Amino acid sequence: MRHVSNGFLGLAGHLSDGQTPRVVIFGAGHGSTYPGKDSSGYALAANAIRAASQEDASLIEHWDFDLGGPLFDGGPISCVDADDIPTSMHDNAGNRAVIEAKTREILALQAVPILLGGDCSVTFPFLAAFADDRPIWVLQIDAHIDWRDEVDGERYGYSSPMRRASEMPHVAGIVQVGLRSVGSARMTDIEAARRYGSRFVTAREVHSHGVEAALQQIPEGARVVITLDCDSIDPSVMPGVAARTPGGLTYTQVIDLISGVTKRARIAGFDLVEFYPPADIDGTSALTAARILVNVIGSVVRQV
Repeated sequence: MRHVSNGFLGLAGHLSDGQTPRVVIFGAGHGSTYPGKDSSGYALAANAIRAASQEDASLIEHWDFDLGGPLFDGGPISCVDADDIPTSMHDNAGNRAVIEAKTREILALQAVPILLGGDCSVTFPFLAAFADDRPIWVLQIDAHIDWRDEVDGERYGYSSPMRRASEMPHVAGIVQVGLRSVGSARMTDIEAARRYGSRFVTAREVHSHGVEAALQQIPEGARVVITLDCDSIDPSVMPGVAARTPGGLTYTQVIDLISGVTKRARIAGFDLVEFYPPADIDGTSALTAARILVNVIGSVVRQV
């Protein structure tokens, strides 16, 4: 078990005053792994991000120019790191069950869950946990649409989370931003996503027209779960992914998307997936991911 002093930004597993946190971070190394595949590299992601955040652990009361003030906006610490939940490679059904159960536990606290994956397959049980609450919109930030129906007989793997999300009655709509290159989508996947009504915003559109091209697709006042696939970000700042693709979103565009959601709607949950530490270069990806998480926490704290 990891000592709490090594939690993200040095955050403990509970608040010292016994109050209920506004944000709860947890990690899940494995979701639904494809037959014959090895997902062990993704299981290193959460602790790599935690390690990258330690340098800033003593600075949470300092002014953050991304946020326009200290992390917790002058208030008390309101985020905890609940460590990683136990998952095992190829225990697909078991992994989905524990991810969904942990997310439901956090939602029962009226807190915002932040999941550190894992590949994109952890997103399905994360989204499934919101079924008993009000409808959600999904903002997927990704280079790929992830709309495959199945791969090698597995319907819950990393190529299928948005297809599965579209089948959830509590998902009111999906916005997919950062799309580029050939990706993994077949024509049938594109057609299925368009029939559903998914709203595509390519990386090129964001570069040309700004993040508003995506934000305007989200209804005002909606509850939004953001799923951030690290390959949505340009490999110049996020090289630690399995499929590097040029032309990705910048760090600033990503944090502008996150803060933009809170100005138009409300962040109900967030996951960060597909960070693959074995491919990282000089810890660049881990640092970028850590800074994005700081922005998520700061944005949630500032939500009314």
